[in-house]
Amino acid sequence: MLDASNSRFPKRTALVFGTKKVTYKELSSTTKRLAAGLSGLGVSCGDKAAIWLPNSPEFVYSFFAVTRLGAAAVPINTMLKREEAHFILEDSRAKVLIVSIDKYEDAQNLLSRIDSLTSLICVPAPAGSNALDFYALIRDNQELFSGNRLSGGEAAQIVYTSGTTGKPKGAILTHENILSNVRAASTVFGVHSRDVFLCILPLFHSFASTVCLFLPLYNGAAVVLMRAVRPFKRVVRAVFKNRVSIFVAVPALYNILAGTKTPFLKLFLNALVNPVRLYVSGASALSAKVWKKFEQRFRRPLLEGYGLTEASPVVSVNPQNKRKPDSVGLALPGVEIKITDKVGKTLSAGEVGEIAVRGPNVMAGYYNHPQETAAVIRAGWLYTGDLGKFDSDGYLYIVGRLKEMINVRGLNVYPREIEDLLYEHSGIKEAAVIGLEHRHRGEVPVAVVVAEGKIDEHELMMYLRRNLASYKVPLKVISRESLPKNATGKVLKRELVEAYKDLFQKEAVA
Repeated sequence: MLDASNSRFPKRTALVFGTKKVTYKELSSTTKRLAAGLSGLGVSCGDKAAIWLPNSPEFVYSFFAVTRLGAAAVPINTMLKREEAHFILEDSRAKVLIVSIDKYEDAQNLLSRIDSLTSLICVPAPAGSNALDFYALIRDNQELFSGNRLSGGEAAQIVYTSGTTGKPKGAILTHENILSNVRAASTVFGVHSRDVFLCILPLFHSFASTVCLFLPLYNGAAVVLMRAVRPFKRVVRAVFKNRVSIFVAVPALYNILAGTKTPFLKLFLNALVNPVRLYVSGASALSAKVWKKFEQRFRRPLLEGYGLTEASPVVSVNPQNKRKPDSVGLALPGVEIKITDKVGKTLSAGEVGEIAVRGPNVMAGYYNHPQETAAVIRAGWLYTGDLGKFDSDGYLYIVGRLKEMINVRGLNVYPREIEDLLYEHSGIKEAAVIGLEHRHRGEVPVAVVVAEGKIDEHELMMYLRRNLASYKVPLKVISRESLPKNATGKVLKRELVEAYKDLFQKEAVA
């Protein structure tokens, strides 16, 4: 893919990072030299190489160098602590670890404890250390390693799930998994070589790597890499300076943008000068309230999609010509979606069940976990654990997680329905609904919210009672300053459940 884009656009900018610009020719040749260096360290087909780096050209060089060799890249969340990284490195049996200098001490400790790990490469290596210097490895290898011949079924990367429902597992994404997803997304978004993507999401996440990196590079477009969203003035400057045309973010950011009154955003709101032609939202649910408010303010299409790491990751996207609030759109070209009941029977439009996905984007399986793989991939279908439904036009709606569904006296309560209603309330900024055990009532719904200001809990409960069946109304509303989230803005409900698990264990019957 990279070589094809280089042959078409060798002098065109591929990456922008601050004031640094990297052409396709430079990107290709640098990855070939780094691949030669990694080959000299014994990395070859079937091996694993871990990348513990923030968004940067070095991350991109590392990924393509590893995959040129037929090895699999193992991206590691930069927010993880040493022992969390230890689990991933040991589970994946990574041979090489590429780290930023701030991770050097942790990496040295891990190198001494993990048998499979033979080499540590640091960006850059501290003076006097025994780590290999990333830049020296490139500089000292003038040989251009073109790449091993691959069939497409080999692992390109092993992405560890966030572990929101258990221990992280490594999803094996093959070259063909990723490329099929990129081709389909390219068609839906209408990407062309003159597009400029903004990448502010972390590249260790599959949503960012596929949509913000592989998708533009497949089309010969440019990627503006940024390490952080804050301060947001820098993001706005980068958008205008680089003429960003496709802006990819998570709902939490669109929520902020839709409600902000900051003066510096006036240019961003001016349809005549704003270079962005398309906004894309993913990684977690976007409320209809935020979607409508954002499109009214920014006068550009905001496309919400749905996906999961195990599907490389995009499954569906709202088409540009007909977007529906609260929906995650239509299946990508070449991807099939069905809604099933507990015994696997396919349900009709309007009926809620588990979402199953089939297509060339479905992962090869979980690394070293055949039983877990067999539990989620059955007869070629990936059973996602997400609950959803279709409307009569075939648009998909996410209702919630199967494991998050709340059973209230034998009746199913879907957190997403309550959360959507809370988002419609003018006083609520963020909301998450969880199920907690009550010593007398069994499982009950509880709403955890972040308010715009001071909230009248009585008025909010009356609002919920007016709009929900009695069994769906949360027994309690808990106000917090913020909700726990992972690196891509997905609310960590498991942490909320853990924080409030004893809330109703000592209470008398209400």
